[in-house]
Amino acid sequence: MEETFVPLRGIKNDLNGRLLCYKQDWTGGLRAGIRILAPTTYIFFASAIPVISFGEQLERNTEGALTAVQTLASTALCGFIHSIVGGQPLLILGVAEPTVLMYTFMFNFAKDRKDLGPNLFLAWTGWVCVWTALLLFLLAVLGACSIINRFTRVAGELFGLLIAMLFMQQAIRGVVEEFGLPEREDPRETALQPAWRFGNGMFALVLSFGLLLTALKSRKARSWRYGTGWLRGIIADYGVPIMVVVWTGLSYIPVRDVPAGIPRRLFSPNPWSPGAYSNWTVVKEMVHVPPLYIIGAFIPATMIAVLYYFDHSVASQLAQQKEFNLKKPASYHYDLLLLGVLVIVCGLLGIPPSNGVIPQSPMHTKSLATLKHQVLLRLHYAEFTNQM
Repeated sequence: MEETFVPLRGIKNDLNGRLLCYKQDWTGGLRAGIRILAPTTYIFFASAIPVISFGEQLERNTEGALTAVQTLASTALCGFIHSIVGGQPLLILGVAEPTVLMYTFMFNFAKDRKDLGPNLFLAWTGWVCVWTALLLFLLAVLGACSIINRFTRVAGELFGLLIAMLFMQQAIRGVVEEFGLPEREDPRETALQPAWRFGNGMFALVLSFGLLLTALKSRKARSWRYGTGWLRGIIADYGVPIMVVVWTGLSYIPVRDVPAGIPRRLFSPNPWSPGAYSNWTVVKEMVHVPPLYIIGAFIPATMIAVLYYFDHSVASQLAQQKEFNLKKPASYHYDLLLLGVLVIVCGLLGIPPSNGVIPQSPMHTKSLATLKHQVLLRLHYAEFTNQM
């Protein structure tokens, strides 16, 4: 990417590069046929599971103001729009830990304010999203993404490591909480007694590590020494979704003499259920936010804009590493501009915004790529069969 600090030049160059290969992206995907299903299902589960986990964390931290319904809606909406008009289709969007942390901070600030409170929390975050989008527009127009050229591979990997550590921290925290007493639950229920809480936690450990280990093993099925080639290929391509379905099914085994609520499951109301769609009309409440808080929303918006700028750009950079040998141009400036539009849309709908995420974005590229060792394995297998 050339350094384009001239206003609007970076966006113009990105659009020109995208238009040259836009048609080929769609025709190439269609020509891939059924093979495209393997990376699609893999990245779907790799994106949906963390988003559901972050939605559960947001539900706890915001006292139910935001749930997994809103995080999934944001991921689906932003991902769909970006896949159609985005500049870098390899980039995966989702609600990540930085968004959860900022929304938790804003809720803790808003709930203790008499003239704001939990009732106007989402309306106030709508104004935060408006300010955030304006800052992202400014960064994109001024060509701030050119600074990404100054980032070394080490800097990008360290930022990716930070995000990965936040993922691990959330996973460990979730498992530990399976042993505890959930908030806003009646402690007199049978399933919440100390013995059953311990049983629930141990079962959660089995399910968590069982899914993790079998999913990782299935991804390496092509190098197994047993089983036919086509079977190993299916397991390698679809092992992750298969393991999710298998271990989810195993969670329903304890039925006899086990109280309801063991194991604990995520409560996710339908978006059209009564009371579940109040978020979608939050834009009507934004006019009731006091002017002082509208101006003050600029402060958290600045922090979110900086986080999104780095997270979005580094995720895109890691999805275009040199070893992937991509031929099509990058699109940093235009994608940052589009991110600003998506942030406004999410803010007006009362849902947390999505941005480019790590590690899903480089995982997406790797799942679509034909790696050198895969080609060599195929050649060796062909030579071996010919000799037989």
